[in-house]
Amino acid sequence: MQIRRVCFVVLAVLTIPAVAEEHASPSILAVTGPQPQPVLPLPAAEREESLRRGVDFLLARQNANGSWGSVNITRPGEVLAPVPGAHHAFRAAVTSLCISALIETGGERPEVAAALDRAETWLFDELPRVRRADPAVFYNTWAHAYAIGALVRMLERAPDDEGRRQMIRERIAQQIDMLERYEVVDGGWAYYDFDAGTRTPSGSTISFVTATVLITLDEARRAGVTVPERVIERAKVSIVRQRKPDFSYLYGEYLKGRPMREINRPSGSLGRSQACNAALRRWGDPLVTDAVLATWLDRLFARNGWLDIGRKRPIPHESWCQVAGYFFYYGHYYAALCIELLPEDQRAAHQDQLARLLVPLQERDGSWWDFPLYDYHQQYGTAFALMSLHRCRPVDAQRQ
Repeated sequence: MQIRRVCFVVLAVLTIPAVAEEHASPSILAVTGPQPQPVLPLPAAEREESLRRGVDFLLARQNANGSWGSVNITRPGEVLAPVPGAHHAFRAAVTSLCISALIETGGERPEVAAALDRAETWLFDELPRVRRADPAVFYNTWAHAYAIGALVRMLERAPDDEGRRQMIRERIAQQIDMLERYEVVDGGWAYYDFDAGTRTPSGSTISFVTATVLITLDEARRAGVTVPERVIERAKVSIVRQRKPDFSYLYGEYLKGRPMREINRPSGSLGRSQACNAALRRWGDPLVTDAVLATWLDRLFARNGWLDIGRKRPIPHESWCQVAGYFFYYGHYYAALCIELLPEDQRAAHQDQLARLLVPLQERDGSWWDFPLYDYHQQYGTAFALMSLHRCRPVDAQRQ
């Protein structure tokens, strides 16, 4: 009986959310962790050559209609994707990521400008038609989020064309409206509703999906777009409810009764803690300090094997600690965003670690990929890797 009481107390402590008070400090568990081995900086020429090859891959794989990705099945046992809605969402999300990557890393090359023109035309035309696939599956959450990021970056491509900028702002507003519609009943966002399949999704909020949306809404806010404060606050609270004292995050709120399940431990959380930390920091959570960001970046590089062992495995969550392959380049992109949130004089060591990790993983054709997903994986993996490497450049080079 005494053992049972102790177990209940431990479980209660582990599931108490951190409170973002004005003068609060993060738990000591959030600012202590493993340290990676130091690495030498990657030569700039090697980094830039890797970026060029990645851009060339995206140019070569663009569809004739301007989009990226297709429903082409490359293996047995593909993930659940009801047609046609799921693939409309996948293609819009992947195309948006590729647009963002080319704007950030493509430079002034005329072939990049031509590819972006085609992609932007496709996005303008197709984005308003992206919808929920069926009551249980709504991958369109990803499309709306990454489309906003692409649209924000597109605003600066032709800054003097006010008509174009106004059309972009209208598309951003429409995508924000779609995100409001698909906010789950408890706040935040998800991509499945296996509960009631209601108009307002009844399923569990998912920590990293909510973080993804919050980050892109912050980008929209910084571009001068009005974002819904009530929805933002509900989303922030939903992530904090899923945060453990060490700043690992539950996969989804449906796992709040099992905080020590492998997927919710630091090893299982490596691919999403970066996104959750970045989202809460951008939206003013005082507990996400520089020390928390740096500690989790160090943990990512020191314990990278937890993510890497899942890379290229074809079944979601089949790896150790239930890590799915698709967390690899996603997690490292949001780690790059965490690096950006640190003071400039604290970034270099983390940038060196990230560049040294990503460049050797580039495939012979110039792509990066982590999880076989129809014909979308090389495109989204390459886009994430390019945007991550871009943030390994010195600040002055990033601004060019």
